[in-house]
Amino acid sequence: MPNAAPRPTACLALADGTLFFGQGFGAAGETVAELVFNTAMTGYQEIMTDPSYAGQVVTFTFPHIGNVGVTPEDDETVEPVAAGMVVKWDPTEPSNWRSVGNLHDWMTRKGRIGIGGIDTRRLTRAIRQQGAPHVALAHDPDGNFDIEALVARARSWKGLVGLDLAKDVTCAQSYKWDEMRWAWPEGYKRLEGPGLRVVAIDYGAKRNILRCLASAGCEVTVLPATATAEDVLALNPEGVFLSNGPGDPAATGEYAVPMIQGVLAKDLPVFGICLGHQMLALALGARTVKMNHGHHGANHPVKDLTTGKVEITSMNHGFTVDSQTLPAGVSETHVSLFDGSNCGIAVDGKPVFSVQYHPEASPGPQDSYYLFDRFAAALRARRAA
Repeated sequence: MPNAAPRPTACLALADGTLFFGQGFGAAGETVAELVFNTAMTGYQEIMTDPSYAGQVVTFTFPHIGNVGVTPEDDETVEPVAAGMVVKWDPTEPSNWRSVGNLHDWMTRKGRIGIGGIDTRRLTRAIRQQGAPHVALAHDPDGNFDIEALVARARSWKGLVGLDLAKDVTCAQSYKWDEMRWAWPEGYKRLEGPGLRVVAIDYGAKRNILRCLASAGCEVTVLPATATAEDVLALNPEGVFLSNGPGDPAATGEYAVPMIQGVLAKDLPVFGICLGHQMLALALGARTVKMNHGHHGANHPVKDLTTGKVEITSMNHGFTVDSQTLPAGVSETHVSLFDGSNCGIAVDGKPVFSVQYHPEASPGPQDSYYLFDRFAAALRARRAA
């Protein structure tokens, strides 16, 4: 007789009652979150440690997750933030010269739940058609699950709308950053000498964004998400950067918008990414809306309306700026070629701009690095003036 299928040790329960059973890996336990899918072929460790994924379980459409192992150099923050992961095939033993461990052990140490053996194509189609669902993910090595309780937990979860998660993932206190982008063969180098003074507001900042700022010649001071305009201006910055982050931008905007408006009143250059883009739009008078299933992946084409250039970008957002609400004096600069949603804005005649995508994530791989250079050029021009 053929060997019987192994007993499931993990269960993914959707709020509509749909169940997926598979093999658990990583930590045992339960978690509830919003379920999204990511189409990137690489970067699962960066995705799990990206603060923008707070409150979300990530389904990876690419099946070979775990095959290059893990390395501390690829962490975007100190600890993983995504609640869990869903994969097609169970993670394999790593094969990569940079690997210092395997994904299963890393997930176990970090307290994150994984489930393998799932029909991720079916799951992705469901997310696209019905929207990002609320789910409960459970891992029990003995395979014992209270199905009714899991479905009930998924149904009772309130979701991300109206939820401010930036306060949960921001830094506890200010700090300096001078580490630059990774380069062969030295690895991560440090910015030498004084640079352009930039205050970065941490709504859930990825390390590689800060590295890109340093590589552009910026001497970065990072402040918590709740910093006021007075806190920012007290550091005498030559420009302000607004970082990526999770949650509902309208909720975070309750305290972020007054700070940004205070900075804009001083005519400082401002550059925002992802949630920082949405925060800038709110501060200028626009509105944001929840998307059906969001944009999550490293293959999203975006058109720069100012140049006609098309960039291949990395994205991770479930909310978007409603371009129809942009006020006079604010132009739409970038749009998604997938669905036409807004991907960039700029204040007419001022060095104030932002993009919805992640130029630091190297999907192109260098299609969008010019944005950091544009910001640095604005800082130099202000200094020269």
